[in-house]
Amino acid sequence: MFNLPQALKRLVIGRAMRSEELGETLLPKRLALPIFASDPLSSVAYATGEILLVLTVGGTAFLYLTPWVAVGVIALMAVVVMSYRQVVHAYPSGGGSYEVVSRNLGANSGLVVAASLLVDYVMTVAVSVASGVDNIISAFGSLAEYRVALAVGFVALLTAMNLRGVRESGRAFAAPTYLFIGGILLMVVTGLIRLAFGDNPQAPTAALGVAAVDGKDTLQGLGLLMLGLRAFASGCTALTGVEAISNGVPAFRAPKSRNAAATMAVMGIVAVVMFAGVTLLALTSHVHYVEDACQLTGLAGDCHTYTQQTVIAQLAATVFGGSDTLLFYFIQAVTALVLILAANTAFNGFPLLASILAQHRYLPRQLHTRGDRLAFSNGIIALAVVAGGLLWFYKADVTSLIHLYILGVFTSFTLSQIGMVRHWNRALATESDPAVRAAAQRSRLINGLGAVTTALVLVIVLITKFTQGAWLAVVAALLLWLTMRGIRRHYDAVAAELAVEDVAAESSRPRQVHAVVLVSKLHKPTLRALGYAEAFRPDTVEAVTVDVEPEATADLRAVWDGSGLDVPLRVLASPFREITKPVVAHVRALKAASPGDAVAVFIPEYVVGRWWENLLHNQSALWLKSRLLFTPGVMVISVPWQLTSASRRANRPSVRAPGAARRGEGR
Repeated sequence: MFNLPQALKRLVIGRAMRSEELGETLLPKRLALPIFASDPLSSVAYATGEILLVLTVGGTAFLYLTPWVAVGVIALMAVVVMSYRQVVHAYPSGGGSYEVVSRNLGANSGLVVAASLLVDYVMTVAVSVASGVDNIISAFGSLAEYRVALAVGFVALLTAMNLRGVRESGRAFAAPTYLFIGGILLMVVTGLIRLAFGDNPQAPTAALGVAAVDGKDTLQGLGLLMLGLRAFASGCTALTGVEAISNGVPAFRAPKSRNAAATMAVMGIVAVVMFAGVTLLALTSHVHYVEDACQLTGLAGDCHTYTQQTVIAQLAATVFGGSDTLLFYFIQAVTALVLILAANTAFNGFPLLASILAQHRYLPRQLHTRGDRLAFSNGIIALAVVAGGLLWFYKADVTSLIHLYILGVFTSFTLSQIGMVRHWNRALATESDPAVRAAAQRSRLINGLGAVTTALVLVIVLITKFTQGAWLAVVAALLLWLTMRGIRRHYDAVAAELAVEDVAAESSRPRQVHAVVLVSKLHKPTLRALGYAEAFRPDTVEAVTVDVEPEATADLRAVWDGSGLDVPLRVLASPFREITKPVVAHVRALKAASPGDAVAVFIPEYVVGRWWENLLHNQSALWLKSRLLFTPGVMVISVPWQLTSASRRANRPSVRAPGAARRGEGR
């Protein structure tokens, strides 16, 4: 029989896969690049804009700082990429920064990295999707009022694609990522060729003035330094997602470490070239990009209703001859698409890291379970829910979300590089081969440089962004850190409580077993429960009913006495017409009278075939079970009686439930 929910599920995520098919999901480099590197590659679309947003608080007076800020970002990118290539080779198991720090700096430091990365993965989804929607609106301004709906809808689409599995999502994301790289490089090369031949294209906003904010056009000394540092911190958004490859090494084809390192090198080179080209074009074409459109002077209309184009949109219009050209729409389409798909970096990194944390008992174990398509489905859904909530709360505004960003990235960068330095120190302490020692010393130097550089950037980011909203990211990471420690304490306490110290003592049998069968009427379910109770061959069997309605109780006693059953019927008084309390009190009294004995409570239950029938039956049984399960030495046994609706459902063609393949059902 056709099952609509199951059919929709299969349409969205595809057929369930067997565990042995996991090897088929491993990635070649050409697919790994768009999956794990789409975030740092796509950040080219907004990193330059974030630098300009900060520097234009002084009008155009401080735009001369842009090249220096860009050079700083490029140098930092090179250092971080080289540093993480060492991580990929040294720790190929996929833990990335978390594994490096946990092994070398301790579990608590590892949890700091894990909490920071989990928060940052959420922000990656929110910022990437919001920025992608911005680029769509730059091409189609009428969609501005649907900003939040578009953003949340794209998160839902990404969730569905990732639930289909890593390899299939990689195929879907490969083409847009490569088209984006090609489009940006085409735009940069075309613009530079025009510039070289003396045709200097001017951005649509080049003719507009930029008013300084609160007299900040006169900054000097420390104020100017802080402005430059703020711009640098904002430009560092170009580095988000760099560590994703180190987290995803297990998803690569063999040789895993070599392929992952090669992919990271390609990512770094391409990202640097695109970022440098976009920044250079933005400067030479005099792009003016401000946080508040009313800061622009010379606008023809009302600044409050003016839709400001992104830096990429302005450059595409400048280089390709206007906002109505085919190449302009191509650039906007692939930029918007790759920004939205860049969130896939987080959709791969977050579930994998959450799975490792769950395996280490820092997060619920359900996050370590693979879904029907062998993806970590629970982690994917959790990420989507939190990121979607952020987009809704902040109205998908990039400027508001960006302040919560990158703090976690540089926390993990710094601690992982410090951990790598300690890793190489330990390796050098036991290594005697000159060639191996030389390689380890070179790697230690690279990681040491990375540790110093990223620590400095972390301080800059913390100082310049803390009061603008980064404190929320700090608080979120701290709460997550405390939560993970609490979960680990709980799992450890449960393990200690369940540990077997004396097998003979723990496995001792009760002296006697007392069977209690709950009775409301003398009907078929009651007789089945009595038969099952006697089949267990307990030492005593008694039927128990509660005197809620005296007339009904009297009728039941009369029928019982005339039935010829040799099981005694005990009637429990209930002056307040309750069922649960008298039964629980009776069972506990049996246990108290004979602490070494066991009590088995048999509860007849109806099995129904329609969801709404559950509301009409079994409510008393549910409450009884919930109370009796907390009583030591008491077993609660449900005795099912299938009603007609359940029998009809049982005759339908079998439909595997979600996760049935993992549990071995339906084979």
